Amino acid sequence: MFELEVSAEFCAAHAIVIAGSREPVHGHNWRVTLTVAGPTLDADGLLCDFHAVGAALAEVTGCFANADLNATAPFDRVNPTAELVARHIAGAVSSRLAGVLPAGARVSACRVTEAPGCAATYRPGPHDA
Repeated sequence: MFELEVSAEFCAAHAIVIAGSREPVHGHNWRVTLTVAGPTLDADGLLCDFHAVGAALAEVTGCFANADLNATAPFDRVNPTAELVARHIAGAVSSRLAGVLPAGARVSACRVTEAPGCAATYRPGPHDA
């Protein structure tokens, strides 16, 4: 299995609900690492083009830059936890890469770090979009 990682960063604020209580709004420098995995390489020896993955990741995270996640879809309806941000980004990038990734390759993980030492990783199942 081959893997490649592409990273992005954005600044955004959020206030999550924990045990029924909403915490104060606060900001983070969010760091996202998206992993694509697949069993084979193409004729050029590539799993896929870093630029295509990076462009899809930038497109997905662009709307979060300097935003209040609680006021930005889908987190205007969903608790903007690091776990759910990772799941959203993984799914949205997967959708954008449909038809770009070679057969058998897929987004295998999305790690979101909201503060040093505090990260959440989402690993989609093989049939998740």
